Amino acid sequence: MEWGLVARWLVVSLALFCLSLPVAAAVAPRLPDRGAGIALPLSLLVVGSVAYWVGHLAFGPIALGAGLLALVGASALTYRRGARPDGRRAVETALVFALAFLSLVAVRAVDPAVHATMGEKFLDFSLLRALLRTEVLPPRDPWFAGEPVRYYYGGHLLAAVLARLTGTEARFAYNLALAGFYATLVTAAYGLAGALGDASGSSRRTAGALGAFFVGFASNLYTPLRVLGALVPAPVAEVGAPLVGVRGVDAAGYRPVADFTYWGASRVVPGTINEFPLFAWLNGDLHAHMTSAPFLLLAATLCYAYVRTPAAERARRFALLALLALDAGFVAVVDTWTFPTVLGLTWLALAFAPASPATLLLLGGKRRLDRRVSAGDSQFARLGRELRRDASALAVVAALALLALLVSLPFWTTSASARSVALVPRGDRSPMYALLVVHGGFLAAFVPFLARRTRAVAGDARTRRLAWGAVAGGVALWLLGFAALGLLLPVALGAWWLLRADLDDGTAFATLLILAAAGLVMLADLVYVRERAGPGRMNTVFKTYAQVWVLWSPAAGAALADLARRSRPAPTAASFRRASRGSLPGGIGTGETGIDAGRVLVAALVLSTSVYGALALADHFTAQPGRYDAEAAEVYPRTDDPTLDALAFVETYHPDEYAAIRWLDAREGRPVVAAAPGLDSYGWTNAETTLTGLQTVAGWRHEVGYRGPEAYYARVEDADRIFTGTPRQRARLLDRYAVRYVYVGPNERERYGTVSFEDVPGVHVERRFGDVTIYEVERSAGDDPPSDAEER
Repeated sequence: MEWGLVARWLVVSLALFCLSLPVAAAVAPRLPDRGAGIALPLSLLVVGSVAYWVGHLAFGPIALGAGLLALVGASALTYRRGARPDGRRAVETALVFALAFLSLVAVRAVDPAVHATMGEKFLDFSLLRALLRTEVLPPRDPWFAGEPVRYYYGGHLLAAVLARLTGTEARFAYNLALAGFYATLVTAAYGLAGALGDASGSSRRTAGALGAFFVGFASNLYTPLRVLGALVPAPVAEVGAPLVGVRGVDAAGYRPVADFTYWGASRVVPGTINEFPLFAWLNGDLHAHMTSAPFLLLAATLCYAYVRTPAAERARRFALLALLALDAGFVAVVDTWTFPTVLGLTWLALAFAPASPATLLLLGGKRRLDRRVSAGDSQFARLGRELRRDASALAVVAALALLALLVSLPFWTTSASARSVALVPRGDRSPMYALLVVHGGFLAAFVPFLARRTRAVAGDARTRRLAWGAVAGGVALWLLGFAALGLLLPVALGAWWLLRADLDDGTAFATLLILAAAGLVMLADLVYVRERAGPGRMNTVFKTYAQVWVLWSPAAGAALADLARRSRPAPTAASFRRASRGSLPGGIGTGETGIDAGRVLVAALVLSTSVYGALALADHFTAQPGRYDAEAAEVYPRTDDPTLDALAFVETYHPDEYAAIRWLDAREGRPVVAAAPGLDSYGWTNAETTLTGLQTVAGWRHEVGYRGPEAYYARVEDADRIFTGTPRQRARLLDRYAVRYVYVGPNERERYGTVSFEDVPGVHVERRFGDVTIYEVERSAGDDPPSDAEER
């Protein structure tokens, strides 16, 4: 186990955290931790943004140095202007980070492999390795020689920056970066949830711990329902299981614990992926929806800081909005899917903040505007004020979007790929059972939380009428085929109404987060992004639900802490009889003696959403080699010999290719390696370039999603012709793609049979490694192939 590297990464991460504390304190002085929870995301944002821009001139030590210099400068400037962190809260936050970091290090140490199946590890490692090789951004695509990467790579860029800063090889940096992003996310959730809980009068630590729990450990309800199926009578289980999407209950020998796999809970909504954070971190992809999550919570915290800023502090409001634009721009490079979410969240914060967004648009005339906007109290006047306020917020966000696009302009012009939007067909919409299984844990916290707030504004009788109206409207929408709207539109409308009610109990921003994520779930059931990377709306639900979980986690922490603090006795038969005469039943009721309903609810939710984590971690730490079919799943547990070496499995399972890959990895520059095309995505193909960051003519079929089938399959034909064409054709293609090495291993022999380049002039055997032969093409070392545009 590489404990020295673990200590180095932890020390460097905490150093970046400390450097950013004055900046965080200047950004969020009204939060109880003075921004400590977002100190590390802020430092990564500053370093990463500067390194990204400078990297287009020179990536590497120069870009890293520029990013660090910018962070030190910002820290010194804010400190000099009086920004002071809270020392005790900073230490507490650092401990949360360290605990989360070491926890995921332990998880990754027993399953460190970047194997090709069950995820995107090959893609993620190839991007990391390509970034560590490149001298200028954007990096060349390891799977499409001569062209820049056509994918969002900001998270991998940060991993590469941290690898350079700590002097860590990519094979170890991959898993350490995963641990760092996980800990940063958990810490940001702890800080935001704690701040929301503190504002409502709840325990800051309780709210923070619950927020961190939901984002770092909790799961959806699929696994506890499977376990429940084994505990209830068989006839009940067989009838109820299909209603909630639980599979296999009617099979002989149903054993939900003994036969547990971590995979099933992420495939509840038919035809889609509905990951939650714990699944993603256990699976171990260094993927964009994971690396962007801390920056989404950074945006949420900046929005909360904006909401807490008085209208008179216009300079601070502008500064917060500028930071949000910078965050949105960098997020576009990290995970383009999160870019519109940051802007949408900013719009909601502007629309519902006490300070009118119109005051940001006018340099003078504020009093005149306020008088005009506040005139009248009729329903029409209130609607007019609502529309003017929302339109003003939209105008500000449009300006921020332009600024964010400028911040990320090189990405849009080189690495982004075009997509279109389509309506979700009725038959592809999410069924109600799947929505309840995936989101039911959160809704169990939010519904009583919002109901209590509604009762405080509207009273018991009106709240009861609103509740029945919401149920009736929801059922109607469900019967019309809009299950997501039926489930969440009443929640969203109720949250919007409560935000406009100006109930000053410190829970408004938690309500805003509930509204924002509910909007995302409904949107994903109405429209989807049409793309070649996956069938239908699979990727839309995948990426959107990941954001929903991140936004709802701190809101759930604050909501449950609030419910536990204000809990009332559980309902009794007498209370229900009184309810029929005009008062609401207990639960969160009337102050009678009885069971503490709020805390029972908290305990029930924590326990039920922990079942998956308990089973998954037990399975993770006790798995043995050979338990899974290595050909099908390539799971390589290291429970007997923990390591963070992501490539150790290659030496064990592909020893000849391991030696060849290590030799290629030691080559300077970015030479092109001709090999069989990677038509078998999620299989052991193109390892020679994926694991080295070198380039090949046609790599994984993922490129169809990035560049289109015509461009990709034209490359496949050329890659095949390099091995099967006439000597003249082969020589011409080797020259066209500036190939330096030809890799002949098991995949090439399986595809082409006997392979020889003896009749191709200028090509000779360079090295042999068992079943692998590497040919060298005589040309200048380090030459890059021409791009497709240059070739044309």
